[in-house]
Amino acid sequence: MVKIVSRKSLGSQTVYDIGVEKDHNFLLKNGSIASNCFNKSHSMAYGFVTYQTAYLKANYPVEYMAALLTENSDNTDKVQKYIDSCQRSLKIDVIPPDVNRSEVDFTPFEGKIIFGLSAIKNVGESAIENILVARRTGGKFKDLADFCSRINLQFVNSRALESLIKCGALDSLNKNRKQAIDHLNSLIPWAQGKAKDKEIGQGSIFDLLGGNTTTNTNEDAPKPQPTNDFSTQEKLQSEKELLGFYVSEHPLKSIIKAYPVEDAITLQDLAEHKGKKVKVFLVIVEVKRHVTKKGETMAFLKVEDMSGQAEAIVFPRTFQEILTSLEENKSFLVTGKVDKQEEKIQLIIEEAESLEHLLQSVKPTEKLPSVRLYLTPEEIEQTSKLDNLKTILEDYNGNPDQKKYPVEAVVCNQYLVRFGSRFWVEDREGIVERLKSSQFQASIFNDD
Repeated sequence: MVKIVSRKSLGSQTVYDIGVEKDHNFLLKNGSIASNCFNKSHSMAYGFVTYQTAYLKANYPVEYMAALLTENSDNTDKVQKYIDSCQRSLKIDVIPPDVNRSEVDFTPFEGKIIFGLSAIKNVGESAIENILVARRTGGKFKDLADFCSRINLQFVNSRALESLIKCGALDSLNKNRKQAIDHLNSLIPWAQGKAKDKEIGQGSIFDLLGGNTTTNTNEDAPKPQPTNDFSTQEKLQSEKELLGFYVSEHPLKSIIKAYPVEDAITLQDLAEHKGKKVKVFLVIVEVKRHVTKKGETMAFLKVEDMSGQAEAIVFPRTFQEILTSLEENKSFLVTGKVDKQEEKIQLIIEEAESLEHLLQSVKPTEKLPSVRLYLTPEEIEQTSKLDNLKTILEDYNGNPDQKKYPVEAVVCNQYLVRFGSRFWVEDREGIVERLKSSQFQASIFNDD
């Protein structure tokens, strides 16, 4: 053991890791002996940990990832990254919390990983313990009435119950989350009354049928009223609010499947494309507007996709173009440049196409003929010509609620470019004639 008694700065100098072929001991100034095992011990320790984790991941992937998720459960970005790794690389499904299967933490279950109840906001430790004890002593919960009658509503209050429903933890009892929440209005008073009767030793006639006071059929429980469920988007948003991320399905998943973009990358891949222009499907998590010294407005964004989160910037010129659609929780296909400032990767957004608008414009399974332009190198370099083209397309954009037809351009007889949905048109024949009269080569293209 060596005690440091003084330090002296020598400035910036080149240093080296020294490797010695054989074992050597070094005599220090104070007479102590130091072995050359420093580098070896660190390499061995890291190597051994790497071997252990690699072995566990290769042979017990579900258990290993469940432990990794539990260990990092307070880091939303890491959890989202690991969930993406589970689903994309390891083919392990990560499913929402379930009161009939979940434990406190992330748990392996039949080749899948189930979220722990501790991951849900507004559900405290005492509530979780009460739910788990009720399940272990009385078996799985049969329905919402059974659940409310067996838990202690002093520990699991109405706010906790609503959070359990909204994040999907009670889907096994009632998949209609809106109906389940409405049902609580009558179920909670009923369950409280039932608990009070038990305290004074009084049961209902249904409890006493058959002479078995432990049998509870809950026949007197109020029934749920018919109602439409929340939309998929509302369900996903509730999961995001209560768990910190989407679990049952990311809102981008179905969109990417319906509208694949061959050269699109994920946010996790941004670092590999430094200085390049990229396309990314993403959801805006947070928008912070900022006024520059010139009085122009720009925005700093926090964005995410299925691989994790990243930061993005929208400079004033682009901000004015996409201002109306720049909202939190909206999905976009963005085009931008990857920039690195002070070891931080950022995406500078240049174009943003609302995926919601795209979905409303045309059904994914529907093949629509497009309006196709043929642009020469000379036309591309003429700013006035391109401005005229933009004006014509905007004139024929039509009613937002009407079906639109995509507009494409074959550039230099080599590249096919599809315009953003805000330039799609309602009147195909009309715009083709207008384009031709403006000296553009255009036609209706049907890809059958």
